[in-house]
Amino acid sequence: MMPERDPQQSDEHEGSSTFVPVDPFEIVVFGATGDLARRKLLPSLYHRYCDGQIPDNSRIIGVSRTELTREAFVALVRDAYAEFEDAENWKPDCFEAFAEMLDYVALDVMSDGDDWARLDETLGPKSDLIRIFYLAMPPKLYVRIAEGLDKAGLAHAESRVVLEKPLGRDFASADAINAGVGRVFDENRIYRIDHYLGKETVQNLMVLRFGNILLEPLWNSRAIEHIEITVAETLGVNGRGAYYDASGALRDMVQNHLLQLLCLTTMEPPASIDADDLRTEKIKVLRALRPVTAANVAETTVRAQYTKGRIDGVPVDDYLADADTVESGTESFVAIRTEIENWRWAGVPIYMRSGKRMATRRSEIVIQFRPVPHSIFPGETNLDANKLVIRLQPDEAVTLWMEIKEPGAGGLRLKTLPLNLSYADNFAVRYPDAYERLLMDVVRGNLSLFMRRDEVEAAWHWVDGIIDAWAETQQRLSLYPAGEDGPDAARFMLEQHGDHWADAS
Repeated sequence: MMPERDPQQSDEHEGSSTFVPVDPFEIVVFGATGDLARRKLLPSLYHRYCDGQIPDNSRIIGVSRTELTREAFVALVRDAYAEFEDAENWKPDCFEAFAEMLDYVALDVMSDGDDWARLDETLGPKSDLIRIFYLAMPPKLYVRIAEGLDKAGLAHAESRVVLEKPLGRDFASADAINAGVGRVFDENRIYRIDHYLGKETVQNLMVLRFGNILLEPLWNSRAIEHIEITVAETLGVNGRGAYYDASGALRDMVQNHLLQLLCLTTMEPPASIDADDLRTEKIKVLRALRPVTAANVAETTVRAQYTKGRIDGVPVDDYLADADTVESGTESFVAIRTEIENWRWAGVPIYMRSGKRMATRRSEIVIQFRPVPHSIFPGETNLDANKLVIRLQPDEAVTLWMEIKEPGAGGLRLKTLPLNLSYADNFAVRYPDAYERLLMDVVRGNLSLFMRRDEVEAAWHWVDGIIDAWAETQQRLSLYPAGEDGPDAARFMLEQHGDHWADAS
């Protein structure tokens, strides 16, 4: 074993933390030459190997239509790491050992016969290894791949399949995909992945709420004025124009990422952290969301598209140029005002927004508490209300804003200051990113952070209502300059209720 491969990492604050090895497995990555595999999946497996979590007798098999030798695929993986990852985490000796697990098969998933036979030959006789099929491919191919695996006899009893988002374009297409894949794989062997659920701070939501008596008694309409969920990107759609112009921000981000964050933020305490207990509470939230209809869509949603502007002082093109089209009604930004119609949250506005080419890259959840009912401090009549900010990216942190007395004589003056838990400041070692954690959960058979079929379909049912309402009312597409946090209409939507979006913090 190489000296660089260290299964035990030391942390100066916590002593040491051990990465528990998983059982040996083989993973077949469909779409292995694509962006997701090169940027996330293959580097994630490399990191888990170097940290001692993946046994040496595991196997990683790349699959795509591109004709490559095994050696060329190894070079592709090496080059991808250099392009997308931090050089200081690169360990050449560890990679050489990791590369021993790599193999490659050229396969056109729309073909029959020889292509699938080559994959069967590479996998060899049915083994007792856990076998994972990761479909880093367009969702329209999921059923075809599942049927190909079934026909070739490759999906044995220890096989699992991982499906990337977005699962379909609407309820009907999601239902068809779920049904088709479900004919080959039982529900407990289907892992519908949303990488946001693997982020440290997202998982910490449950610990904050259910591991601390301080917050949970206040986690309701009596103490919370409103909730905001923001997922903002500075990148445009360049390189993904064909996909994005047929999808838009609502399908691409709200139906999965934002609704999942909403569920974890607002769900009732589950009986345990068992997968079905967690997912049952999340689906209750989705079913309690106030429907968006043609009658209220104009007041509760904003859809917009970015125009030319500047990001970090650099001029950038508009959406049409980025998407390589001359005309488009696709939204690159969406903002929604909704409520959860249950006892805990009745009357609490929930604001969600997501967009491209915004002022800063950030993903965060803001819990805005109600102000104190009366100020006893002379000259301090409008005290700032407490605010809890859960930052998911780029700098993971949990920050609680509170009123504090400014030091000094000559009167009592208050100042709003943060109590800040920064992950970078408190955890010195590199910890696994979202894909690393979720991949290991697939190997372990832990479904807690993956979506159940009825959960996906409930999310689509709610989002379909918005899509239908936009079509029925022909809701206008607003515009916003690249480098700003969306259009004025998104600000007005909150201001008419006496609220405002939280500033980047």
